Amino acid sequence: MKNTSSQYDAVVARCRELYIKKMSDYGPAWRILRPQSVTDQIFIKAKRIRTLEINGETKVGEDIWPEFVGIVNYGVMGLIQLELGYSDKIDITREEALALYDKHIAATKKLMMDKNTDYGEAWRDMRVSSYTDLILSKIQRTKEIENHDGATLVSEGVDANYQDMINYAVFALIKHDEGEGK
Repeated sequence: MKNTSSQYDAVVARCRELYIKKMSDYGPAWRILRPQSVTDQIFIKAKRIRTLEINGETKVGEDIWPEFVGIVNYGVMGLIQLELGYSDKIDITREEALALYDKHIAATKKLMMDKNTDYGEAWRDMRVSSYTDLILSKIQRTKEIENHDGATLVSEGVDANYQDMINYAVFALIKHDEGEGK
């Protein structure tokens, strides 16, 4: 039996490593992004994944897997932006940004583990292309909620959608580690 928790942690460790390297290059410059801009960054990545899945070729020489890593990291940035609000300047240290990353990943993993129990690891029988479509659907939902200033009648908020996007991207990366799509 596969250990979803340890596989999740291994994928997130790689995503976190890239997050740290980007912070070394740029610092937490993303703090100026409004949540809507973060959503659009995730959209760009998911749209590229879908285009490559459909067309089967890349003109820039990079496959879909780094895009899933980007979705994880931008999703966490979005959760941080929702918590702190955006800023007109860099207002947190790299260490604070990393601590916030860890906090939001822990909460997102807990959500995944709870849902994973309820759904009986159904994600393992899904196609990676379905994760792409689900991420794109969550992006559209998020845009609608953002267009309504965060107000919903019965639906989860932007934060829950970001968490779902992160988890679908992690599932895709776990599948990649298991040899699917290589």
